[in-house]
Amino acid sequence: MSQMIESFMNAGASLSAQPLELEDADGTSPRGAVLVQGAHPLHSVKVQLQVRVGTVAMTLGELLAAREREVLRLERTVEDPVDLVLDGRVVARGDLVAVDGSFAVRITELPLPLAL
Repeated sequence: MSQMIESFMNAGASLSAQPLELEDADGTSPRGAVLVQGAHPLHSVKVQLQVRVGTVAMTLGELLAAREREVLRLERTVEDPVDLVLDGRVVARGDLVAVDGSFAVRITELPLPLAL
């Protein structure tokens, strides 16, 4: 095993993973601005929105050497917002929350409203 992979494996062994406590969403209606006002033909178009918690840079060798239960440290802290990604572009940001035992996102940042 190369020294780089060995040092990576040893660094991962010293990490202490802990469960993350998510805030429960309060269930109230949002009061912020909407992206598109009023009725619009785009409202019926279905899209696949992805939530990106973070990324990690590693070599293919490090990935191939990864083991079950290994911890990969992301570039973000637990306080940082997550990205809402549409077609590879960040369209909003938000906080991870829990709703009825499932992950959810409370939107905290939107771009300026679109004039369509």
